[in-house]
Amino acid sequence: MTESSATFLLFGATGDLARRMIFPSLYNLLADGLLPDDFLIVASARSPMSDEGFRADVDAALRQFLASDRYDAETAATFGQMIVYQPVEAGKADQFTALAERIDGRLERGLSVYLSTPPSLFAPTAQGLAEAGLITPLTRIAMEKPIGKDLASSKEVNDGIGAMFAEEQIFRVDHYLGKETVQNLLALRFGNVMFEPLWNATAIDHVQITVGETVGLEGRVSYYDGVGALRDMVQNHMLQILSIIAMEPPARMDPTAVRDEKVKALRSLRPMTAETVKTHSVRGQYTPGAVGGQIVTGYADELGQPSDTETFVALKAHIDNWRWQGVPFYLRTGKRMPARQSEIMIQFKPVRHSIFGRDGHGTGLEPNTLIIRLQPEEYIRLLIMSKRPGLERQVLLDEVTLDVSLTAAFAGQRRRIAYERLILDLLAGDQTLFVRRDEVEAQWAWIDSIIGGWKDANMKPAAYSSGNWGPSSAIALIERDGASWHE
Repeated sequence: MTESSATFLLFGATGDLARRMIFPSLYNLLADGLLPDDFLIVASARSPMSDEGFRADVDAALRQFLASDRYDAETAATFGQMIVYQPVEAGKADQFTALAERIDGRLERGLSVYLSTPPSLFAPTAQGLAEAGLITPLTRIAMEKPIGKDLASSKEVNDGIGAMFAEEQIFRVDHYLGKETVQNLLALRFGNVMFEPLWNATAIDHVQITVGETVGLEGRVSYYDGVGALRDMVQNHMLQILSIIAMEPPARMDPTAVRDEKVKALRSLRPMTAETVKTHSVRGQYTPGAVGGQIVTGYADELGQPSDTETFVALKAHIDNWRWQGVPFYLRTGKRMPARQSEIMIQFKPVRHSIFGRDGHGTGLEPNTLIIRLQPEEYIRLLIMSKRPGLERQVLLDEVTLDVSLTAAFAGQRRRIAYERLILDLLAGDQTLFVRRDEVEAQWAWIDSIIGGWKDANMKPAAYSSGNWGPSSAIALIERDGASWHE
């Protein structure tokens, strides 16, 4: 691992992500003594603003978004003095020259650039940095999703950045990879001897991945319509989770080994066609209903016009390799769901022969289930069968839960914002929790097959009332296989 960058350059510094996540994460890293000495944060956006004015805005954001016990006035004042603001607009060479002057003399200590901007600005911003002499072998660049809207456009974005940066300098952000529980998937699989021998088609019946949101458009009208749930959630977050679940054991915990195995799993996803999307996918769009006891409007009402954009998608995916042959992966995500939750369910196969019961009568023997909750709670639960206490001649079994609450197990340690981990790794040059170009393109290749299938089959979103888990056809998608969604 190389020496940490001493300068952090943030584009899109007045945006919502910067206020909610990036500045609070940098503040927490400072408070915990994890930032390099003489660290400088150069914030940039299009609006003219003084250093003092911007620092005041950042302080207000810290007060609003940090946990109440985390904000400390003295630390916040120190943090503010680390920040300077420089207005820059893509295509304006004089502004990039002025930016370079703010960073003059610091490049030899490393520069980490963070693009919290629309993807259309990635390449022009990188070009401006190059022309201003700000790209050196010690410069790294991080990009927020989306990396394109399909395989062709993702290649354009990657080509534009790749023309000025080597792959080892490029950090593609998927904030789910910064979550402790997602990283815990690696520890669960490869740090415990009892799981890995069972982590295959011999023992596992199916896998479910659910990411539910209670919110609607929430001010994202201009971005979301025309993008939809498949591109917004499945292409990145959900396929990254799937790749960690499905990957082969890497030789070691380093960026190349881990990402090599992830991309193999992604490339093994069976493409969909106009025929298979009819049985293996569901599109939905929310209509008026109630979420959390509050009456909410439908998507078309929020948008102000009819739309064919899906706000819900359910998929049945297959990974065509030795480990997972015949094991379906069920994915679902949507807006205006009954609850905000992200979880993984591993459903094991039933015991081959039950010794309990008499004359072949059932005893309520249930297959084991492993549930990994990512948010809002963080826990790992294993459902197993246990004898019911009592003196009955016949052994009666009940399902019981082995529950590991990560919040309780590590009660003495603060739960980190996902961006803290990612920013710290960016500064250090560790790419393990970032997405490589071939991963992005493997994800888009599969997503494009679904979008193409929908188009060829003329498959429109089905309506579902807000506050429900999608259209009824999403229930049929899994129940026709003899399974049911975990709720």
